Parts: sequence; C-alpha cells; structure tokens
Amino acid sequence: MSILINKSTRVIVQGITGREAGFHCRDMLNYGTQIVAGVTPGKGGSWVLDEKVPVFDSMKQAVEATGANTSIVFVPAHQATDALYEAADSGVELVVSVTDGIPVQDIVKVNAYMKNKGVRLLGPNCPGVINPGEQKVGIYPSDCVIPGRIGVVSRSSSIAYMTMARMKREGLGVSSCVGIGGDLICGTTFVDVLEMFEVDPYTDKILLMGEIGGLEEERAAKYVAYQMSKPVIAYVAGISIPEGKHTTHPGAFIDGGIGLAREKLEAFKTAGIKATSNWMELIDLLK
Repeated sequence: MSILINKSTRVIVQGITGREAGFHCRDMLNYGTQIVAGVTPGKGGSWVLDEKVPVFDSMKQAVEATGANTSIVFVPAHQATDALYEAADSGVELVVSVTDGIPVQDIVKVNAYMKNKGVRLLGPNCPGVINPGEQKVGIYPSDCVIPGRIGVVSRSSSIAYMTMARMKREGLGVSSCVGIGGDLICGTTFVDVLEMFEVDPYTDKILLMGEIGGLEEERAAKYVAYQMSKPVIAYVAGISIPEGKHTTHPGAFIDGGIGLAREKLEAFKTAGIKATSNWMELIDLLK
C-alpha cells in the first residue's frame, strides 16, 4: 500500500469499448486492479472483457451502481474534456487522464473545476499510477517493476518504465510510481506527489525524474529544501536539446531561456539534492 491507490480502489474506465482501453484494461485486471465498470455513451447494458465488466451510459450511473472512487480516461482528445467534467461531477475522488492532445485552455478550466469539487486530476497525457504487486491505474508495463520502498515520480512515462526496469535488475523496488504527465498544464504536480511521499510510511526515499520545459523541477527543488525530511534523488532529461526545439512532450519546450536542463540541475543541487543528467548514473545515486 502506498499513495493515491490501494487494494480497495474501485475503478471506472471511461471509453472502455475502445481498442486501447480494452488492451490496457485487460492488463490492469490481470494485475489485480478492481475495474468495476466502464462508460461508453450508447453502449450501456453491455459487458466487456470476457463478460466481467458492465458498461454504463454515464459516469453517474456507473458510480451509483458500483460505488467506484476512481476513474481512468481513455476517451479521444476531441471528447476528453466533456469526459473529465463528467468524471468530476460523478463523485469519484481521483481521475487519471491517459489522453494526450487535450487543449491547454480546457485543462486549465477542468483543473480548476476539479479542485473546487475536491477531485484530484492526474495527467493529462500521463501513464497513471502503479503500486507494485497491488494495483495499477494506468498503462505501466506490469513486469517492469518490483515492490520496494523507493517512491518514483516522473514527467516522462518511457523514462519511468526504463528506469524501474533497471532498478528491478538491481533489486531496487518501488512503493509507488506516479506519472504526472508531459503536458504544459497538469492536474497533479511534482510538489503534490512529494507531499504525499513525505508522509507515506511505505516510502523511504524518492526518485524524481524531470525534463526540460516549465518550472516544475525548480518548484520541487524549493519544496525539498524547506519541507522534506526524506532523501530525494533527481534526474533531468534533455541536457543536449537546444532552445526552440520541439520534443514529443508539449511541456518539454525551452523558450526565452526558461526550462533549461542545466538550470533545473542547478536548482536541485542548490537544494542539496543528488542530481544528474546522465541516466546511467541513476542506479549508483539510488544506492
């Protein structure tokens, strides 16, 4: 057990009848996740995943019937904003948005709406959260991580997968891994996750993996310096990417000298955090 989800988490999948959702939902079920319902408007009353999961027309119906407390959104970008609002109004406590390409202005409004409702948004454009050996709500490969006491938080999903696979080979386990997403605006920040790990009795140290763009890493460094007692190790991707270069993540963009990897590394080191831009050094720092 660790942060955001646990064995009692009950999950609704929005867009469950889509191809990508079907693939990842089957993997989540096999991992032990309690997927109690799916939502696809117009397909209520049907069953999916070998007749194991009922489908409802709306989030309200699904929550009332199942008592679910979490939603994961696989709805395409052009419909995802409405799906996020519907999730916020349904009564769930956590909404995980895997969908990428949602307009930034929409996410700003959705994020504010969810905060007023007391609902946590993870993402968008994120891999979700996994508590190894317990549950996962997201798209993490099931075999890339083992249980342990290192908390992991990352902007990049692929870097998280690869790093946890290396950690697994070295016998280093994870309490929870949280992907906050690679978009310009995210519902849950590095600082939010660090706050949770700081009070989590199942986490002894934290690995934070950032990248170029924005000021998330600088804010995290300041928080660690003044608010955290647990050790934090940091990695920053993109040290060689020049200003003005677009990458696969909308948020990983250097503009006007803001968002440089070297500035993020300096912020971490000034805060007393062991930090590197060399991915191959991470395991040694964790040890």
